[in-house]
Formats: sequence, C-alpha cells, structure tokens
Amino acid sequence: MFRLHDSAVDPNAPGAPLPPVGSLISVNREQLWIGSLQEQLDVRVVIEEWDGAPPPIGDTWQEEAKCRLYLRGYLSIDAGAVGKAIHGLRLASGVGDYAVRVYASNREEAARRYAELYNSFRNPLAAEFQQAKKQLEGLERYLIQLWREYLSPRRPGALSGSSGASAHPGPPAGPRRAALSRPAHRQVTRVRVPGPRPPA
Repeated sequence: MFRLHDSAVDPNAPGAPLPPVGSLISVNREQLWIGSLQEQLDVRVVIEEWDGAPPPIGDTWQEEAKCRLYLRGYLSIDAGAVGKAIHGLRLASGVGDYAVRVYASNREEAARRYAELYNSFRNPLAAEFQQAKKQLEGLERYLIQLWREYLSPRRPGALSGSSGASAHPGPPAGPRRAALSRPAHRQVTRVRVPGPRPPA
C-alpha cells in the first residue's frame, strides 16, 4: 500500500488507519491509505487538485472510492519502507477539509502478471527477470482527485498555476478557465510509487 497524508502527520503514529485489506482504501481524518494487491512493482499515481467537484469520469477506471481528508495545505505520499514518493506538495486551496476520489486500474492484472513472471523465472535477481519486470512497471495506475467542497468556481483567469513539482512532469496544464459547468483543475502531478529494489 501507499499513503497520502497531511505533511505534518506521521503515517505510522498511533491512530493510523488499518491496512486496506479487501478494499481499495482505508482512511482517517488526516490519512488515506491505498491498497495494492502486489508489492513488487512500481505503481503510477496522478494527483489532480480541482476548484470544485470534477465531472464524472465515466468507465475509464475499474475501481472507485471516496473519502474526506483534513489537510493543512501540503500533502505527502509515503510508500512505507521504500520512502516518500512526494513530500510537501503545496495545495493551492490551502488548509481545510478536502473531498477525495480515488480511481484504480489493473490492480488484479499487475498482481497476476507478476506472479506469472516469477513462476516462469524463479530467480528475481536474474537479468532476464529484471528486464521482463520493467515491462510491468507502471501497469497498475491510480488517479486521485481532490478539492475543497466549500469553494465556488473562480472567475475566468483567476486559476493559479502548478500546485507542486514532480520528478515526472505531467502534460500541459488543464483548463485555465473555471466555468460553472466544468470546474478547472491545476496541472497534473505524476509520480511513481516504487516497489522494493533488488540488492546490489
């Protein structure tokens, strides 16, 4: 699993959510834990901050979950023993309660294909295994959309730019004008949440 949380929060402190066993997410007031069905492959995560509730996303994703989080204007993504994938990403909407939607695709497929790969090679340190494994990195995908529910759409041209930096730059910024029928969102932040690495 990986954890999205307020940057001031220790995700391992007492009172943290229980691991999301049998479900996509587990949540408390300041932390969102997202469950993967495997722990060996990098997963791809896209974060979008919106000015208001995003339009329906259709059938593009296989799984969906919703929750609310209290964030103090910055968030982090923690991958446990692997370390932080994002630390202190600034949110343009500041401090307060955020509505969150989490979408996922290929959780089962990534786990199945890794198991098949492992059963074929039986030696995860072999060069052939590592090369084949690279083809599966990022197959498992997540989209996280968040927004302050009380904020009304801003006037056209008032939307700020990127809300944070990423080692993997996203595509050009989304819509720059906020219309009542379609809230605008800030530049997409992309990150890979890594799995464990083989020993040197």
